[in-house]
Amino acid sequence: MSGTYTSHVDGFARERLPPPQLWPEFRFDLPELQYPERINCGVVLIDDAVAEGHGERVALYFEQENWTYAQLLDRANRIANVLVNEMGIVPGNRVLLRGPNNPLLVASWLAVMKAGAIAVTTMPLLRAHELCVIAERAQIDHAICDARLVDELEQAATLGGKLKHILRYGDSELETLMSQQPATFANADTARDDICLLAFTSGTTGIPKATMHFHRDVLAMREVVAGHLLATAQDDIYVGSPPLGFTFGLGALLVFPLGKRAAAVLVEQPTGGNLLAAVQRFHATALFTSPTAYRGLLPLTNQFDLTSLKRCISAGEPLPKATSDAWFNATGIRLIDGIGATELIHIFISAHDAEIRPGTTGKPLPGYQACVLDADGLPLPPGKIGRLAVKGPTGCRYLDDPRQANYVHQGWNITGDLYSCDEDGYFRFEARADDMIISAGYNIAGPEVEAALLEHPAVRECAVVGVPDNDRGQIVKAFVVLSERYSSSPTLVQTLQQFVKQTIAPYKYPRAIEFRASLPKTATGKLQRHALRARS
Repeated sequence: MSGTYTSHVDGFARERLPPPQLWPEFRFDLPELQYPERINCGVVLIDDAVAEGHGERVALYFEQENWTYAQLLDRANRIANVLVNEMGIVPGNRVLLRGPNNPLLVASWLAVMKAGAIAVTTMPLLRAHELCVIAERAQIDHAICDARLVDELEQAATLGGKLKHILRYGDSELETLMSQQPATFANADTARDDICLLAFTSGTTGIPKATMHFHRDVLAMREVVAGHLLATAQDDIYVGSPPLGFTFGLGALLVFPLGKRAAAVLVEQPTGGNLLAAVQRFHATALFTSPTAYRGLLPLTNQFDLTSLKRCISAGEPLPKATSDAWFNATGIRLIDGIGATELIHIFISAHDAEIRPGTTGKPLPGYQACVLDADGLPLPPGKIGRLAVKGPTGCRYLDDPRQANYVHQGWNITGDLYSCDEDGYFRFEARADDMIISAGYNIAGPEVEAALLEHPAVRECAVVGVPDNDRGQIVKAFVVLSERYSSSPTLVQTLQQFVKQTIAPYKYPRAIEFRASLPKTATGKLQRHALRARS
């Protein structure tokens, strides 16, 4: 952290940063990452865009209306005035934001930045207990919430005693207050190393961790991902399914388009049909969603005009080669696979265009370094499987959490993913550390078995876990959701087992297969393999 003076009046978050010796090594090698000591990412994203002459261009496309950059700045300024003048927000306060992806949620996020406060954007599907945990962990008194989702938030306030000031939008409460405020706002003079964002991990197991990001971190993902990976241009229109409470969505649908003076399409209910309809209606040039969602979109691709698409980005979970190939065959567009982490705010390994090698994630993006480490923290040679280690302009800082010591080792962020790296420097996902199955002495990566199963036309979705077995320690078990034309039967079990034996090493085949109507997922669409392991 630099020697700049914080703008924060409320020091709660800053005082709970991990001790400096537990921080990863941060690297700011790229010229575009040399930010001035005083900078506010919200100002860069919206005020500067209008000052540069983009005020009349569309920033946000939505079902009922489109907002220009000037209109978005007007709303953000009015909400910032409401935060300060009506709610008493001071720099450093945490503000919980809750709503589906819509323009007022974007404006509220920008307003929190401009006020020098800290945004805690939550997933729309979270329930009262989960929201209560977040409010207590981050000591949040203030919230802005879509009126349609306020019931769970009010229950959370009752459960925990926090969230004393909840302001609704969509039922005219916030809108009325906005109309009474000026359209200009005195932006907070924040430092580049002031905390502006608390992003909670998915919390699929145990207590969710709160990752702390600075103003410079938000701008770094703009430069690295939007700039170097996606080459975002002003005529781009981005659409996707990830919520703004997921840093994948925050980047894809807010930071990248606004930061590069492009536009975003906001879809409140991002079902497969709604997403592809939005691509067609608004002529979107880039689509962002998860591998599972891309597989679900495949049967719909011939029902919509998708010719405006130039790039399709996949993240949130590993991308099987079968899904990548099927999407390419259906659309002619090769999926950009990326691994990111809430701890590092966005994607840090990927590849685009002719550099894509299906079945691999790619190479470290400019500004990042990566390697594969053994159990002792030593680099492994090409082809060997070990722990993925990353360092760059962003990295892990947990809010007052002893698990910081587990994530950072000798300056590296240790993501919990098992990877290998080939002679050409391409990184290949093998498994999450807890998804490696040890059966009769063999190490079997669950995602590899999943990838093999997904190549069979009968398999729409699947998840593979290890379950206890008296003879082998563990066996490989697959949970399979079938495609529409197939029905479960003992014969199909044998067919799939034989198919896997012919696709990968025979000892890796699933000795047990259970057919299911659906698979458990988090609010961000990630498979909850731990739930399947517990069930078994």
